[in-house]
Amino acid sequence: MEDKINEIIARMEKLLPEAQTAAQVSNITASALGPNGDLTAIMKTIPTLEPKQRPLVGKLINKAKQAIESLAQAAYARIEQARKAEALGERPDITLPSPEVARGTIHPLTQTIRRICDTFKKAGFTVAEATEIDTEWHCFDALNTPADHPARDAQDTLFFPAGLKVENVSKHADELYLLRSHTSTVQIRAMLKEGAPIKIVAPGRAFRRDTVDATHSANFHQLECLCIDKGVRLTDLKAILAYLFKDLFGESAKIRLRPSFFPFTEPSFEVDFMTENLGRLSNRWIEIMGCGLVDPNVLKNVGLDPNEWSGYAFGLGVERVAMLMHSIDDIRHFYANDLRFLRQFAK
Repeated sequence: MEDKINEIIARMEKLLPEAQTAAQVSNITASALGPNGDLTAIMKTIPTLEPKQRPLVGKLINKAKQAIESLAQAAYARIEQARKAEALGERPDITLPSPEVARGTIHPLTQTIRRICDTFKKAGFTVAEATEIDTEWHCFDALNTPADHPARDAQDTLFFPAGLKVENVSKHADELYLLRSHTSTVQIRAMLKEGAPIKIVAPGRAFRRDTVDATHSANFHQLECLCIDKGVRLTDLKAILAYLFKDLFGESAKIRLRPSFFPFTEPSFEVDFMTENLGRLSNRWIEIMGCGLVDPNVLKNVGLDPNEWSGYAFGLGVERVAMLMHSIDDIRHFYANDLRFLRQFAK
């Protein structure tokens, strides 16, 4: 009995390594382990053996079965590896269509920033950027903000610990650093660097201690506009604002200015606009931004003579514009990274 089992194993050890296809491996294996296989036939004789021999023969059959299955698995793996090697060796069919690859999209806030910047570029403005970490002087003092102004309170502005030194931001060791609360810091740095005349638009992030809700975020985006030249008047400010909103919202867009107060402009105004095709907000005045003529003290702080130079400035909330343009009712959608939301704006 043991000799017959060894003969079967020897035959498998010879035939299986020589098999060329998976079908051959299956047929050779079945000749030993199949319903009519040689090893199966021996297994069927176990009940006819003496009781003492049965355990020994059963152990030999199980051992033989494991050896044959191992040989079969090795043969299958060898044939599959050869098939893959042959496939890789073939030249690809360049006429086949390329596989579908998931592509990223531009974030709606980035799209809005680019759209607004393109509008200003057509009017002769250049895009300026500056650091998001800035000094108290650039953020407040240079912009004519008094020391007791609420915006300078630690409850509103994100200050860094006293004594911190940030490279390439300030040359003064005693400066107090903060995350800029508006992009107006860019106009100060631009005027200090380039002087006048100057026409810039400065998009970027700003940071405040706001409680996050449907219309507020501690991290948001602004777009600052500054124009300094000789003889700039209030009519120039109204003209650029009318041009901006018509370009963004269509020819039906209208603006109006309401007197207000900002430390860095004089006179200062709140801007309302009205347009069609805004759903339930259509043909209603909507408060959108603040603006004004640059305060003479701001010009003095950057070394410009207010008797020679004048200009206008305004800041626009990017999220606010994007929400109006796309009828979005919750600012948090912009930061949730939900692809179902973001893919709606794919271009």
